[in-house]
Amino acid sequence: MSPRVIVGAAIVAERKVLACARAHPPELAGMWEFPGGKVEPGESETAALVRECQEELGVRIVVGDRIGDDIPLGHRRTVLKIFAARLVDGNPTALEHAELRWLGRDELDDVPWLPADAPIVVALREGTLLE
Repeated sequence: MSPRVIVGAAIVAERKVLACARAHPPELAGMWEFPGGKVEPGESETAALVRECQEELGVRIVVGDRIGDDIPLGHRRTVLKIFAARLVDGNPTALEHAELRWLGRDELDDVPWLPADAPIVVALREGTLLE
């Protein structure tokens, strides 16, 4: 059985990436992540990411290249895949998150990231996406 896929978007604008503070569940509230969610059966990863950003942020995005490798979660029953993305319509609104922030390369450590997102933060810091 293949693992369940969760997709996330590193939405970049003006050399900053959008970070989202979890509102729930209580044990994750206040931790920061990239927006996204579960890929539904029959849905492509990119279609899921577009849908999730519309639901969570009220924006339309264009999905770009993958960032980093698959990140195994939940005893390898789930895998997280992060993609670069850019806004094409709307201003991000915290519809499901407690707070949103645009972070530049030198601000990435200003928030406590979920452990699963930490490798992507490193890839953003070391890569060219935020230049």
